Amino acid sequence: MSTLLITGANRGIGLELVKVFAGKGWRVLACCRRPEVATELQSLAAAASGVTIHRLEVTDGGQIAALATELAGTPIDILLNNAGIKGPKQQGFGQSDEEGWLETFRVNTIAPMRLTEALVEQVAASERRIVATLGTVMGSIAENSSGGYYAYRTSKAAVHMLMKGLAIDLAARGILTVSLHPGWVRTSMGGKSAPVAPAESAAGLAEVLLGLTPEQSGGLYDFEGKERPW
Repeated sequence: MSTLLITGANRGIGLELVKVFAGKGWRVLACCRRPEVATELQSLAAAASGVTIHRLEVTDGGQIAALATELAGTPIDILLNNAGIKGPKQQGFGQSDEEGWLETFRVNTIAPMRLTEALVEQVAASERRIVATLGTVMGSIAENSSGGYYAYRTSKAAVHMLMKGLAIDLAARGILTVSLHPGWVRTSMGGKSAPVAPAESAAGLAEVLLGLTPEQSGGLYDFEGKERPW
């Protein structure tokens, strides 16, 4: 049975991705900060025998280490860093919030690196060997035509570079990496006016992951399978 480990699995795109992969018969290790209040995820795990819930605050090194120990010897076909935050409420020029900016980097950029370092042996032991992270065209330098959102944009641009670097450094172990643009999705982050439903985005992202090739490793792809510029 193939295995997906996904962070931020309690709502939005993360929850929909759990549904997609569970529906395909995968074992899903669904990680979130507060499992006790993740009622939808709990219901899903109760109905799908392959879904298990794991407590994980992605900025907590102790919890990352504990998860890696718990999963020692468990092959992970896809490590999907889905957890992310938009960052400070105000992110325009002249509104710099240093601590808020740093926290955005801790969640969006540093956490994917720490999780990859902690779980690389489990990924390398699997058949598919994929490390993926939710990126965004908001982190694309080429597609930035509106400015603003400095903390969020820079954290995502940085994680795109991280995934590119990992594609190079982990290639010898047969590990592929990819940054995924989910589209503008109707979630708590994207808002109610967003045009893409979470289920539509998740279905598309799953297809990108399942069809990923070595030639695509390190790239940025949207939920429709299109490569997006940096």
